[in-house]
Amino acid sequence: MVFNKTVSVMKKSCCFFLFVFAIGAVLVQPISAQENVLEALEEIAVIDQKVMVPMRDGVRLATDIYRPKTDEPVPIIFSRTPYNFNAWRDGEMSTRAYRSALEAVKRGYAYVVQNERGRYFSEGEWDILGTPLTDGYDAFTWMAEQPWSNGKVGTLGCSSTAEWQMAVASLDHPALGALVPMGFGAGVGRIGEWYEQGNWYRGGAQQMLFTSWLYGVQNDVSRPMLDPNISQEDRIRISRSFDFAPERPRVNWTEAFWHLPVQDIIKNVEGPKGIYEKMIRRTPNSPAWYEGGLYHDDMPFGAPSMWFMSWYDVSTGPNLALFNHVRENATDPEVANNQFAVIAPTTHCGFRRATEETIVGERNVGDARLDYDALVYGWFDYWLKGEDNGILEEMPKVQYYTMGLGKWQSSDTWPPEGAEMTTYYLTSGGHANSLFGDGKLTTTPPGPDTPPDNFTYDPANPVTSYGGNVCCTGGAIQGGAFDQRKMETRHDILVYTSEPLEEGIEVSGTIEITLFVSTDVKDTDFTVKLLDVYPDGRAYNLDETIQRARYREGYDKEVFMEEGKVYEIPVSPMSTSNYFAPGHRIRIEVSSSNFPRFTRNLNTGGNNYDETEGIVARQTVHHTAAYPSQIRLPVVKRASGTR
Repeated sequence: MVFNKTVSVMKKSCCFFLFVFAIGAVLVQPISAQENVLEALEEIAVIDQKVMVPMRDGVRLATDIYRPKTDEPVPIIFSRTPYNFNAWRDGEMSTRAYRSALEAVKRGYAYVVQNERGRYFSEGEWDILGTPLTDGYDAFTWMAEQPWSNGKVGTLGCSSTAEWQMAVASLDHPALGALVPMGFGAGVGRIGEWYEQGNWYRGGAQQMLFTSWLYGVQNDVSRPMLDPNISQEDRIRISRSFDFAPERPRVNWTEAFWHLPVQDIIKNVEGPKGIYEKMIRRTPNSPAWYEGGLYHDDMPFGAPSMWFMSWYDVSTGPNLALFNHVRENATDPEVANNQFAVIAPTTHCGFRRATEETIVGERNVGDARLDYDALVYGWFDYWLKGEDNGILEEMPKVQYYTMGLGKWQSSDTWPPEGAEMTTYYLTSGGHANSLFGDGKLTTTPPGPDTPPDNFTYDPANPVTSYGGNVCCTGGAIQGGAFDQRKMETRHDILVYTSEPLEEGIEVSGTIEITLFVSTDVKDTDFTVKLLDVYPDGRAYNLDETIQRARYREGYDKEVFMEEGKVYEIPVSPMSTSNYFAPGHRIRIEVSSSNFPRFTRNLNTGGNNYDETEGIVARQTVHHTAAYPSQIRLPVVKRASGTR
């Protein structure tokens, strides 16, 4: 068996540490600290818990309200979530929801937190992102109509407390004044060439984070529910004894992810029956992705937004693509002109963990602190209170942290002004296998007869994930930057490294990759990783990606491969901001697996999700004048004398 002692699911999955405003799994505070926060809140706030807010179909959503003790109407900060925010007035509790409410009320806002349909005390059946979209719209209407409301609502949250916001913003509710989505990638569907469909895919390969996440989050088809006729008083009383948070066995996901077929992983650990079994069968362009709560590029967008992202999050590239899409396509000029982005050098929702010496994985990226409260509340003060605080004039459109340089920078655009694509070509003497091979990365185009590199990909022995731009894998992967040299001893990893740089260069923007490959199987994957190599040899990963070959011509069709043919593979892009200092080197790794970040391609050309046996693939990466495998880096040109 792959599980051990039983603990609350809200205390075992890494995603639950990421919920900023409700109560994910956090360290229990001393009772005195809990009471102090609650006492301070009770002094200044009217507290109304377990209010059942009706939706248009009669389903009611459990809602807690904290509002200032005043007769004047106030704006609302709204946090809607699938996570558990139930807070007891005595006993073991998290103070996080109370602290968020206390901060908001002190600043003159009502703080409203609501569970999605079908979660905990909310009625109805849950689906991912809290569909239907009308629930968000109806919640805005209800809040705007309350006598204590000034009619303005701002949304705030990280991870699943943010991901529902974009699609609901497409409905253009008149009360929705502004958005602050943080770590919101799983709400982004199709944006241009990105078909991640809510982080389910990258390059057509499934990201396994949703397997572990849904184990902990999805409702079982037989979940218990309260009698809808009980009173609010009884709901509050009952919540002090239980809150419908399931106690599920802790799973060793490092082992559990290996189970085949992939569609039975949750079943194999005796997890809940739910929507996973349906979602795992979808293709990247399945119609089902366009019927739920994801935001797609054919939808309107109706509110000013301050987007918070992280370089070591799951989907920074699609997030930045969405930011640009709204700026370029929103029909309301006020909306188009008021999109702002902040990109921190942290893991998923780790903004506030930055210190004077911010360590992300193993790498010290410097002082990455930022006054997030000033940004968020300055934003809300302008849009929800109408304060002329100058924030729109003072705040740059994009604030981004450049690793290696160790400082925050600003730009009016993304990529930054002055970014120029510089092509680096892969080349070798035919033996780029491992750190000890002869792979090189150079700006000189390859010659006509450069020998290709070959490696074998065995799904039974994949390259395992080590650090990276990931979250929510139940502890199977630790996100962030780690020295990759121990991984690079494998012969199924091709390593291409530049000469030491004479002058430092800043790479900020979207990184494009084209590989020319051949294989002896119908379908396979190719992975790419970008690294900063220090003079002492340390090789820190910056971003990583994957491409399933059958989707090389688009995600609306599958095109299989023939043995002996050379194929051009446009690999799903990467994103970063990193300064490669003088003496550092730029490195690219190429392989065919990054597991369990991504599912293993079994190389059969079949469905993959329902298969139990794989076959070995013999891969070739070509790099000649006719087949110039390459990576294109956005190099930012700075004025002379500046870095």
